[in-house]
Amino acid sequence: MPEIPDGISIVLLTGRFVVVDKPAGLLSVPGKGEANQDCVARRVAAAFPEARGPLIVHRLDMATSGLLVLALDPLAHRSLSMAFERRAVSKRYEALLGGDVSPLGREGEIDVPIRTDITRRPLQIVDDVHGKPSRTRWILRGIHDGPSGTRSRVEFEPITGRTHQLRLHSATATPRGLGCPIVGDDLYGGEPATRLMLHASDLCFPDPETGAEVRVRSETPF
Repeated sequence: MPEIPDGISIVLLTGRFVVVDKPAGLLSVPGKGEANQDCVARRVAAAFPEARGPLIVHRLDMATSGLLVLALDPLAHRSLSMAFERRAVSKRYEALLGGDVSPLGREGEIDVPIRTDITRRPLQIVDDVHGKPSRTRWILRGIHDGPSGTRSRVEFEPITGRTHQLRLHSATATPRGLGCPIVGDDLYGGEPATRLMLHASDLCFPDPETGAEVRVRSETPF
C-alpha cells in the first residue's frame, strides 16, 4: 500500500478512491502563498501518481482532524461529488466543548442561518436576513472535568456543510446554539488548548462503482 508521510494514514483504499485520516493543522487543499502549498491533496497526489483528474471531493478545516475521501479518477470524483451534493453522505464529528450542555438536554438540532462576516473573515455569524440555512444534529456523549472547568463531549451530525458550521453552532449563545465553544477554538472563544478539539470520526457514502454503502471510522485522538 502506498505511504503518505508526515502523519496522514490511509484508512481505506480501493482502485477508485482513498479515505485518509487528516491530522489537525494540515490544509485539505493548497492555500494562498508559497508557504501554504503543503496539503492533503498534494500529498495524496504524490503518493498516487497514476491518479487522474481532481482528487478532493470535500474538505475539513485546517484545524480539524479526521476522515477525508479523495477520488482517484474523474468518474469517481463526479460520482462522489454528486453524492455530497444530493446529501447521500453521512458525516459525524466528535468534539470537546468548554462548558456543560446538559441543561439543554441529551440531544437536539441547531437550525440557524449563517454567513461570512465580511469585516472579519474567515469568521461566520448568524444572520436571519442574509444568512444561508445551516443545520446540525447533536448528541451529548459525556461530561468531563477539564483544567478550566466542565467539558462536554458531543457528537455532531451536520445536515448542511457551511464553513465553520460546527464551530459557530457550538459557540452561539443558547437557545439558538449550544453556548459552549469548542475547546481550542481561538476564533470563536474556546478555551486554550494544544489543538482544536474537533474530529471527523465517521463517514458513510455510496461506492462510486457499485453504489454499495461504504462506512469508515477513525478513533477520536482526544
